[in-house]
Amino acid sequence: MRRVLRTCALALAALLAGCASEPMVMRLDAPAAGSGLYPSPQTQEVPRYRYLGQLTGEGNFRPRDGASRSPGRRLLALIAGLDERPDQPVVLQRPQTGMVDATGRVLVTDVSRNAVFVFDEAAGKLDVWERAALGLRFEAPIGIAAGAAGEILVADAELARVFRLAPDGNPRGEFGAGQLVRPTGVVRDAARGRIFVADTHAHDIKVFDDAGRLVSTWGKRGDGPGELNFPTHLALSDGMLLVSDSMNARVQGFDRTGQPVLAFGRRGVYVGNLVRPKGVAADDEGNLYVVESMHDTLIVYDREGRLLMSLGGSDGEAGRFYLPSGVWVDSRNRVFVADMFNGRIAVFQFLGGN
Repeated sequence: MRRVLRTCALALAALLAGCASEPMVMRLDAPAAGSGLYPSPQTQEVPRYRYLGQLTGEGNFRPRDGASRSPGRRLLALIAGLDERPDQPVVLQRPQTGMVDATGRVLVTDVSRNAVFVFDEAAGKLDVWERAALGLRFEAPIGIAAGAAGEILVADAELARVFRLAPDGNPRGEFGAGQLVRPTGVVRDAARGRIFVADTHAHDIKVFDDAGRLVSTWGKRGDGPGELNFPTHLALSDGMLLVSDSMNARVQGFDRTGQPVLAFGRRGVYVGNLVRPKGVAADDEGNLYVVESMHDTLIVYDREGRLLMSLGGSDGEAGRFYLPSGVWVDSRNRVFVADMFNGRIAVFQFLGGN
C-alpha cells in the first residue's frame, strides 16, 4: 500500500512542480551575542574578523520575506514524505572541509553522512550528493577541490581514490586506484594543470595531471625538512603548496618543484603552538589559516608563518569549536571552518588590515 501511495506521490509531484514551488533564501544562522568581532573591541585592538553565522543544513533555507508555503506544497510534502520523519531535517553530521565554487555554492564533505552537502544560495536550496561513481556511494569523503572545466574533485579516504563530479554532482570518473593508500586533502593548481593529493597513510603528496596520471611524489615519512608524518589537508598560496603535516605538529610549504621552502609550528600549550593541525587555507592578502584541532582554534599566521592571532575556543557556543577539521576561504575573503563535532560550518569575514 505504501508503495502505491509513493508512486501516486511522484505523479502528483510532476503535476504540482510548476505551482508548488516557493521562493527560498539561504541565511546564515544568527550571529553570536555581542559584537562578534575578533579581537574584541574591549581589548582596544583593531578588529580583524567578524563572525557572520553558521551553516547547518536545511534550516539555513527559509521562505523569502512575505512568502508562505502553498497548499499544494504542503499536500505534496505530506504525501511524498511518507518515508520521511518531519522531525529529522537534513543536517550536517561530521563536516570535514569544503570549498566555494565559481557560482558561489558552498560544498562541504561529511564523513558521517557519507556525502557532499551543497549549499546553493542562488537557487535557494540544499543538495546532498551521495554517489561517487555509477553504483558506488561515498564512504569517507574528506578533501574537495575545484577541478578543470567546472568539475568537482572529491578525495575519499576509504575508497582510496579521487572522484570527479560534474557541476550537478553526477559522477564523471576517478583516478588514483592502486596508487593512493588513504587520500585526504586535495587541491588543484589551475595554472599548471596539477592536482595534489595528501596520501595520509603513505606519508607523502602525490601529484597528478588533469588526466589523472601520476607524475610525481613529494616527501617521505620523517620529521626533517620536506619529510611528512600523516599529512592531511592542503592549500595553495601564491603557487606554494601548504601541507598540514599533522603528526609532526607543523605546516610545511613546498615550491613548484617540490622543494620545502617554509615550515612553521611546534608542539606546546601556548597560543600559536600546534598539536594536531588539520585544515589549512590562504586568503588573497597573505594570511595563512590553520585549524588546530586539539585546541579547538583557528590560528592566523602571516605568509612567513609568524603568529597574528587566533579565533574560536572550546565549546558549543556560536563562533567556537569542538574538534574542528577543515578551513577554506572564498573570493570575498570569508573564512569557513568545519566545526566537526558541533556539526556545523562557522563563517567569519576578514575585515582587512595588517
